[in-house]
Amino acid sequence: MILLIAIYTYYNFRFFAMPDEHSRNRVCRLQNAAMLFIHVLAYAVIYLRTEEEKMLMFFGAQFLFFLLYQVFYRMFYHNLSRLLLNNTCMLLCVSFIMLSRISFDRAVRQFVIAAVAAVVTMLIPFIIDRTWQLAKIPWVYGSIGLFLLLVVCVLGSTSFGAQLSINVGGFSFQPSEFVKISFVFFVATMFYRSIDFRTIVITTVVAAAHVLVLVISKDLGSALIFFVTYLLMLFIATSNWFYLGAGAGCGVMAAAVAYKLFSHVRVRVEAWQNPWNDIAGKGYQVTQALFAIGTGGWFGMGLYQGMPKKIPVVEKDFIFAAISEELGGIFALCIILICLGCFLQFMLIATKMQAVFYKLIAFGLGIVYIVQVFLTIGGVIKFIPSTGVTLPFISYGGSSILSTFILFGVIQGLFILKRNEEEEEDYEA
Repeated sequence: MILLIAIYTYYNFRFFAMPDEHSRNRVCRLQNAAMLFIHVLAYAVIYLRTEEEKMLMFFGAQFLFFLLYQVFYRMFYHNLSRLLLNNTCMLLCVSFIMLSRISFDRAVRQFVIAAVAAVVTMLIPFIIDRTWQLAKIPWVYGSIGLFLLLVVCVLGSTSFGAQLSINVGGFSFQPSEFVKISFVFFVATMFYRSIDFRTIVITTVVAAAHVLVLVISKDLGSALIFFVTYLLMLFIATSNWFYLGAGAGCGVMAAAVAYKLFSHVRVRVEAWQNPWNDIAGKGYQVTQALFAIGTGGWFGMGLYQGMPKKIPVVEKDFIFAAISEELGGIFALCIILICLGCFLQFMLIATKMQAVFYKLIAFGLGIVYIVQVFLTIGGVIKFIPSTGVTLPFISYGGSSILSTFILFGVIQGLFILKRNEEEEEDYEA
């Protein structure tokens, strides 16, 4: 599987150098073939290890899902980004494989949520392509986002020291995953209208309110994502280095205050600084993740040959460690590169958009995505303290999966919108 994921990743970047649409489509077909072989090989191993027919049935359901998702998406939107579509399926494929190995019941739940999310969010490009009114309702985005965060702050259930989710009809719902998207839309609509000092102050106050509510809820990982996203969107909109420097300085001071105020932040920082001092306590999660990564080496131990279940919440925050242990460091590195490829595609789309609103949306969502990837993987490999955020499309979690589908759907919509405009210009010429 290492060779196959390496081939897939190579074509993920080779795609950008292809001179024409025919060549790019050929690259995407080769990616599809590599993904299919990875999928088949992984579930062959899973079946041989478990000897459970439900694994074969689950594989069949996934295969049908990937096939129909690709076929219908390409049928409805002939101008779509096939690279983003392929990467969506590849990352989901890895998620299903690892969750099947860790917890079959959770893998099934993940699959059901992903299938529903895929169907629902398939409408997003259609909405983006035909609705300019999205740029005219900034206070709808801002007020809805703040309301949802306040509901969690007041009524949310606590998990690992932070108020993250609310229970609705027996389902756990994490609003911050979706507010990340509405937050980007709010900032983009405000800066699309004006970038004068008054608008910047108003937008900054509302953005700070989002971050403050998250800090009060002790959801500091999400607070950091919101802060970095706003700071970079402000810089992109204004090209003012003073705002960037001042914001970074405020961020450093806020981090110091958070360290003093919140005990669970101090625990995570201490576990990051020297987890070996308390392997059985504060440093247990980090050390087990590092042991898993080290044990897996470059080539991995193979599915069912490692001990990923020894890592707390391995299916969520620390699934990257499980991938590294059983599929290998090379495989894990390829996952990072695939995520980076998605980010590069986001940035390319942003640079090609003529309308400031759409440009800021693409930049903002790209920043949300790559910061989340960085925080998750950085926490696992002990590059930074663990923040408790999930790895998009791979970690277990319904809210995470649905919000990532929405994010990718919006980016697909912008890509399709731009391609449609280019076709119209060519036709008129």
